[in-house]
Amino acid sequence: MAEMAAIVPPKWSRYALEIYMKREPPVLGTLDWLKLEGKAREKLKDYPEAFNYTFGSAGTKSTEDANLAAFKDWKIVPRMLVDSTQRSLETTLFGVKYPSPLLLAPIGVQGIVHPEGELATARGAAKAEVPLIMSTASTRAMEPVAKENGDGKRWYQLYWPRTDDITLSLLSRAKANGFTALVVTLDTMLLGWRPHDLDTSYLPFGHGVGVQVATSDPVFMQRNGIPVRPDERPEFPYDPVKADKALRSGDQTQMINTKLGTGWLSEGNSGMFRTWDDVKFLRDNWDGPLILKGIQRVTDAEKALSVGVDGVVVSNHGGRQVDGAIPSLYALDKICKSDVIREAQRDGRFTILFDSGIRTGSDILKAIALGAQGVLLGRPYMYGLACGGAEGVEQVCRGILADAEITLGLAGYSRLDEIWGKRDEFMTQINWNGKD
Repeated sequence: MAEMAAIVPPKWSRYALEIYMKREPPVLGTLDWLKLEGKAREKLKDYPEAFNYTFGSAGTKSTEDANLAAFKDWKIVPRMLVDSTQRSLETTLFGVKYPSPLLLAPIGVQGIVHPEGELATARGAAKAEVPLIMSTASTRAMEPVAKENGDGKRWYQLYWPRTDDITLSLLSRAKANGFTALVVTLDTMLLGWRPHDLDTSYLPFGHGVGVQVATSDPVFMQRNGIPVRPDERPEFPYDPVKADKALRSGDQTQMINTKLGTGWLSEGNSGMFRTWDDVKFLRDNWDGPLILKGIQRVTDAEKALSVGVDGVVVSNHGGRQVDGAIPSLYALDKICKSDVIREAQRDGRFTILFDSGIRTGSDILKAIALGAQGVLLGRPYMYGLACGGAEGVEQVCRGILADAEITLGLAGYSRLDEIWGKRDEFMTQINWNGKD
């Protein structure tokens, strides 16, 4: 028998081999997301409101819990004696090839958990080769985030402003700074019922923190008669008590910041709900992929297709908006069973992305098997940011993708297209009593 050549590990699973060979633990000290959550809580122990604001959920937390539980109902059924030595997680979204289906979900106010906020996330995402979706509620402006992201892929998430002139300004800036896709969040026209924030009256926007996309916007700032602040960086740690004292003492800087913060809230979370007729304005003024985030109903997904958007994110905002809602994975399964949606996906006319509940590599594969073409990762990378900045974000991304690639091979598959939409071949659904 001829001597077999040495096997070169595939792209992502190489990360696990590096850790073993170096005999050094990962930067964050763990790749277990639950332990990492604990580390993030400990890191922010002096600012518990910041932890609760970033990682908390609506109401009783039942929707977040349902998101995680839904993945447990689906069990992978591995197949054997299939050559999955060489593996790839490559996928194509909106005509662009990506090394994996993973994207970083848009999460706002990152500057309350790390001094560099979105700048560190932008660097970590680029290093990990994972696209960044920047939030409208960022603590940094688009321009410096784009600069830190460099050659990385980036999309922009829009909290739809109440007024068209500001919307157009944001779209223009996003395009100018290399954000290639527009993700429009539909489920946050007003903030959800979040007792953990209400109990402490914690809302950073009210002090001008998390509105740096606004304070760097020429249209918004001209409306307020104040020069733009292109590289504003809110103080870390954010101290609401200190800001309140400054307000009471008549501090002019804080008074202006509060005015800008509340003004921006009235734009992006105004309580004014949009309708399907309004989507045309965005379609007419954005020439890249247009994606609606927050879709949970089959009829809404089909409607999105009919009005000319390019894709949707099946999401319940990680359980942060509506308590007692269906798990996002359940919604994904229903939507991807639609013949209309499936045909549009196969023809390349429509893309389904998934968000809310992704924690592990197997979660990614389960979402792909149910019909998602890409997945958004949320809380785990923010744990990485809180604990380790850019390196922490990079580690979380590399870790979950290594997990996904290893699991794909052990399940007997080499490429995502072998499992995409093949839920009944790749896995089975088992109830809590252990019966299928």
